[in-house]
Amino acid sequence: MAKHRHETTRRKLRTVPTASKAGMAPGTMQYVGPRAADQTLASLIEYGQDADAFYEKLFTSLEEGHGYQPQHPLLWLNLHGLANIDLLKVVGRRFGLHPLVLEDILNTEQRPKVEVFNGYVFICVRLVSVSEAGEISSEHVSIVLGKNYVLTFQEKPSGTFNQIREGLKSSQSQLRRFGSDYLVYTLLDKLVDRYFLVLEAISERCEDLDDAISSGPNPAQLQEIQALRRTMQYVKRGLWPLREVMNTLQRDEADFFRDETQLYLRDVYDHVVQMIESGEALRDLINSLQDNYMSLQSNRMNIEMRRLTVLTTIFMPLTLIAGIYGMNFEIMPELHWRFGYFAVLGLMAFIGLGLTLYFRAKRWF
Repeated sequence: MAKHRHETTRRKLRTVPTASKAGMAPGTMQYVGPRAADQTLASLIEYGQDADAFYEKLFTSLEEGHGYQPQHPLLWLNLHGLANIDLLKVVGRRFGLHPLVLEDILNTEQRPKVEVFNGYVFICVRLVSVSEAGEISSEHVSIVLGKNYVLTFQEKPSGTFNQIREGLKSSQSQLRRFGSDYLVYTLLDKLVDRYFLVLEAISERCEDLDDAISSGPNPAQLQEIQALRRTMQYVKRGLWPLREVMNTLQRDEADFFRDETQLYLRDVYDHVVQMIESGEALRDLINSLQDNYMSLQSNRMNIEMRRLTVLTTIFMPLTLIAGIYGMNFEIMPELHWRFGYFAVLGLMAFIGLGLTLYFRAKRWF
């Protein structure tokens, strides 16, 4: 089970950018990454402060969304799946997104970053998650914050933002009272919280692995240690740029976030720093697990070698005696003695028992 889990993790946690777009012109819209979802599902939510100021619609094609006109002050459009490039182009034209932004949305291996454009800010982050089976996966998430609207783009439906959607349905929630910048904060906070769950899962696995190594190391445990190290390297690549993202949003030179929302962003930044510190502690723990594994393996090898040495030492004098009396000389002192055979066996037994007791007293085995 552990082997399967880490093979899956290794397959999902790609760390080297693909070269599939090499040579293409900047702004070329082409999906980059693992196999895209077969269908693009668009979730459109409009809302305001009034109790009845809420509207939600789902559509999968241009025809379903054709002719749409906003009815409420704030809008959140979320796209699951990036296969429908035509739909992305329509969204890009409708909200005036730069071609480079659309290119980054389709590049699922993009590094987390923030870019400010005229009238909107583009945020690119990674969503990590852990399944009940312990498989860690990653997803590319893009967020566009403009005046009174938020656009989010996900590789696949993950259920990460379901709680936020339910919160928007309640007229008493803070999401309804505050603006689109607060919605972006809530989305980022939810993404950051997923890192806590992943780090907690890795920490629990490290504790279980530590107990297993103490009980008796085996090669499968070393493979799992290496898999955990690769996983932590991948988590680090998502966390460290995320700190830069939150730091940039806190400065907010273009004033996309109100002062009230800045306080919440500062809290998310603190969480990111805390997770980075926890991640570094986990990396040290994983390194110590390998050191512990190698130390126990070396100690067990030393014990086995010592046991073999003791056995060899016990049988060496017995072999010597047997060799002496096995020589084919006609005249030997005890050769024709009536009790010679039993005397030699007794001597060999005495020496063997004496050496055994001696080594037991020295605690050599």
